[in-house]
Amino acid sequence: MLKRIFVADDDPGIVDAIEMMLDFYGYSFTSTYDGNDLLKLEPAQYPDLILLDIWMSGVDGRDVCRALKANEQTAQIPVLMISAGKDIGKSALEAGADAFLAKPFDMDQLIETIESLLNQRVTDAVEQQMKNITSSQQHVA
Repeated sequence: MLKRIFVADDDPGIVDAIEMMLDFYGYSFTSTYDGNDLLKLEPAQYPDLILLDIWMSGVDGRDVCRALKANEQTAQIPVLMISAGKDIGKSALEAGADAFLAKPFDMDQLIETIESLLNQRVTDAVEQQMKNITSSQQHVA
């Protein structure tokens, strides 16, 4: 099954370049120029990963990230924040981002980071299932 990535950036050039790369690597994607659209998603629309710009017209991506991470239904979705401001990576991570890349970034680096975050999500899910199985076995015994 294709991994779904939601891209939120107000720069059409960046969005186009990222979409071409995601398509080339076989990812399914949805894009928006308004980060607030992420907060309006229904559970069936939740992506496997969110690629979120920090500075967008009318919205701070860090606020969107905080809201996503505070929501029980979206808290586990990895968020990769991007920005032209190289010195704000720390604030992105403090807002709950799982990773940060400064623009301009190398597309190979972007894909490597996306794959790493998606692989980590799978690993975390397997570890949680193992804990649940172990816990339920202990309660039965």
